[in-house]
Amino acid sequence: MELAYIPSPSHGVLHLGPIPLRGYAFCIIIGVFVAVWLGNKRWIARGGRPGTVADIAVWAVPFGLVGGRLYHVITDYELYFSPGRDWVDAFKVWQGGLGIWGAIALGALGAWIGARRRGIPMPAYADAVAPGIAFAQAIGRWGNWFNQELYGRETHVPWALHITSSEGGRVPGYYHPTFLYESLWCIGVALLVIWADRRFKLGHGRAFALYVAAYCVGRGWIEYMRVDDAHHILGLRLNDWTALIVFLLAVTYIVVSSKKRPGREAVVEPGIPDGSADGTEGADEAEAEDKAEPEAVEATKAAKAADVAEAKDEAGSATKKS
Repeated sequence: MELAYIPSPSHGVLHLGPIPLRGYAFCIIIGVFVAVWLGNKRWIARGGRPGTVADIAVWAVPFGLVGGRLYHVITDYELYFSPGRDWVDAFKVWQGGLGIWGAIALGALGAWIGARRRGIPMPAYADAVAPGIAFAQAIGRWGNWFNQELYGRETHVPWALHITSSEGGRVPGYYHPTFLYESLWCIGVALLVIWADRRFKLGHGRAFALYVAAYCVGRGWIEYMRVDDAHHILGLRLNDWTALIVFLLAVTYIVVSSKKRPGREAVVEPGIPDGSADGTEGADEAEAEDKAEPEAVEATKAAKAADVAEAKDEAGSATKKS
């Protein structure tokens, strides 16, 4: 008998009348809101307009969800298209199964479309939202807890995850909570990116590349602990190879970008001078109005004095004629 463990929920859905409220979906939605909220704050701090991050997210989020599902279905096609399986299940996103690699890839495409429509440099936008994406992943991983999925090897550590479901080939027992490991790792990645961005003024996509590289490091060792079915290449899980390749690409980008485009973007959104997005432009205009007001008063006084003098001259001329 285990004295300490992480219990699994008895079910991952609550019913509000006929409406099912799924824990997995809630985690995804909350993660998206956190990513947009933090991204908006960082975008404004960089000199962008409020609301721009949310406008582009309208493109990025649907693309990301489709990409994440496509990656999962393609890499685990036997779950949906092998004999005895129902291919309709491939559309049941609420049952779990979103591949982060596909979500980031297609989500980036959606963000690029949204950014291009507004004339915004995609690397600057990616830097702004990078920590928020990591926090969103940390929250989203708790959806796996609701579904009792993606756990690691059997263990007896005090923080072991107690799996109670026997559906889908699960064997009830105590396992490494890899969902929790990845959630905590993603929080650490987000904090790392925020610190590095403040310390080194990362720009031109390097903050996003740092997020990608740091996440891949954690995903590598966490993936190695998982026991769910996966394709293997040369003894390593497919996602381990993906993490390794993406890590190398991210590090290469950081090195090359630092040499070719050092520093960060001076302007991130067209039509906004430096410092105007935080309200300083309005302050400057108010200051200019304050300075102009006394001048306007003096001009008005001078005009009135000229009118009075002209009236006196006309009156004097009329008196002489009479």
